[in-house]
Amino acid sequence: MPAHSSYDAVIVGGGHNGLVAAAYLARAGRSVLVLERSATTGGAAVSTRAFAGVDVRLSRYSYLVSLLPRKIVRDLGLSFAVRRRSVSSYTPYGDGGLLVGGPGTRESFARLPGGEREYTAWREFGELTGRVAARVFPTLTEPLPERSRLRALVDDATAWRELFEEPIGAAIERRFAADLVRGVVLTDALIGTFADAHDPGLAQNRCFLYHVIGGGTGEWNVPVGGMGALTDALADRARAAGAEILTGHEGRYIHPGAGGAEVGYRTGDREGAVAARRVLVNASPQELAALLGEEPPPPAEGSQFKVNMVLRRLPRLRDTSVDPRAAFSGTFHVSEGYGQLATAYREAAGGGLPTAPPSEIYCHTLTDPSILGPGPAAEGYQTLTLFGLHTPARLFAADHDRVRAELLAATLAELDHYLAEPIADCLARDADGAPCVEARTPLDLERELRLPGGHIFHRDLSFPYATETTGRWGVETHHPAVLLCGAGAVRGGGVSGVPGHNAAMAVLGH
Repeated sequence: MPAHSSYDAVIVGGGHNGLVAAAYLARAGRSVLVLERSATTGGAAVSTRAFAGVDVRLSRYSYLVSLLPRKIVRDLGLSFAVRRRSVSSYTPYGDGGLLVGGPGTRESFARLPGGEREYTAWREFGELTGRVAARVFPTLTEPLPERSRLRALVDDATAWRELFEEPIGAAIERRFAADLVRGVVLTDALIGTFADAHDPGLAQNRCFLYHVIGGGTGEWNVPVGGMGALTDALADRARAAGAEILTGHEGRYIHPGAGGAEVGYRTGDREGAVAARRVLVNASPQELAALLGEEPPPPAEGSQFKVNMVLRRLPRLRDTSVDPRAAFSGTFHVSEGYGQLATAYREAAGGGLPTAPPSEIYCHTLTDPSILGPGPAAEGYQTLTLFGLHTPARLFAADHDRVRAELLAATLAELDHYLAEPIADCLARDADGAPCVEARTPLDLERELRLPGGHIFHRDLSFPYATETTGRWGVETHHPAVLLCGAGAVRGGGVSGVPGHNAAMAVLGH
C-alpha cells in the first residue's frame, strides 16, 4: 500500500518511460508514486528466462536500443551501456549475399547487378538520413518545434520532401534500381507498421524516420545485459532518488479535479485511492481513456510477429562465402526484397498470411554474451530474435493458436531456404525436452502487455513537430493535471524514454 495519501506526482505504469519520469521528478525533489500492475517493473523492456532450465536472459519483447538519448543516461547517472554491432545487415540472394557495414561493403555491393551504382546511391541516401538524424534527434527532448522550424533545421529541401512529404516508396524507387537494395531500405519503414511503400497516409515515412534518426546517427545498438538491464537501472535510480514504486498495484481510475486528481488502484483484493497534483499515464491512449472513463480513440492494430530462439550453435549458411557469425551479428533479412514485401502486404491486406513471410533476425549474444549463464556460455549457445513483418492483428482474430502455429512454421521454413541445415536442428532444448522457440503475435502482446491491438508503438507514430492538437511537450491531455507519458505520446514509440523525460519536463515547468 502507498506510504502516503497524496503525492506531487502519481505515475500509472512502471514501464521504462514511467521510470524515466519518476527518476527525473524524484531527483527534482518531488514526491513520486509509481503504480505498476505487474509483479515487476519494465513493461515491454524486460529480460526473461523464457525456457525452463535454460539459463539465458532474453530481451523478450523489445530488444535493440537506438532512440534512447545519451542525455537521459547522463542526467540520471544510469549504470547502463550499449555495444555497437559489428555488421549492419546481411541479405542473402542467389548463391551469395549482401553484407553491409563492414570493411567489405563496397565489394559486397559490387556482386549485385549495377552494384557500383547501387553502392553510390546507398552512400548518398545514408548521408542524407545521417544529416537529418543529426538535426532532428536533439529536438526530441526539447519542446515540440513547429513544422516550419523543424523544416528549417533540416535545411534540405530534398530530404524534407522524401522523408516528410511524399511516400517513402517514391524516394526508394528513384534512388535505387536493385530490388534487393530497395527492400533492405524499405524494411525500416515497416517494422511494427502495416503499410505499403506508397501509402498516402505516410505511416511508413514516420516509421522510417524514427528508425534512422536514433542517437543522431541512426545506429541500432545492443543493450549490455539485455533490455532488462536498462529498466532495472532506471528503477534503481528512481528509488535512490526517493520515488516509491509499488508493483502488483493496478491503476483503476483517474478523477481529475481542481488542482490535481484522485487515482484509484487495486492490489490483490484491496482497493484504495491517493491524491496527486499531477498524474502521468505510462500506458496507451486507450488505457488513458479507460482510466478517465472517456470515449477511447480509434482502435490501433499491430503488425509484427516476434519469435525468440535459443540455439546450441548458429546454423550453417548456403552462402559459404560468409561466416554465420558475421551474417547474424547484424540484421539478417529474410525474403525482404522490395517485390516480396509488396506481395506480402497485398496478401495480408486481403486477409491471408504472406506466402513467403518476410522477417529479420539478429543474434544478441554475438555482440553481448553476458545474457548467457555460465553453462550455456561454455557450451557455445546463441540466441536469435526474429521480427516478422506484415502480420496484422486481424489475421489471428478467428483462430489465433492455429494461425500462430501456421505462421511460425512458414516463417522458419522461409529462413531454412537460406540455410545449409534446418534451423530446427540447431535449437536448444528446455528442461522438458521441448525446442527453445516461442512466438508472439499482436494479440499475444495485447493480452500480455495491454498493447492496443498489439501495436508496439501504441498507435501510429507521429512526425516530431507540433500540430493544432499537441501541447508544448507532446504529452499534454485536455485535463491539465493528466499527462500521457507512454509510447502513444507525440515522439513516443520504441525504447527511448523520451515521453517520460518530456512529461517530467512538463511537470517541472520547463
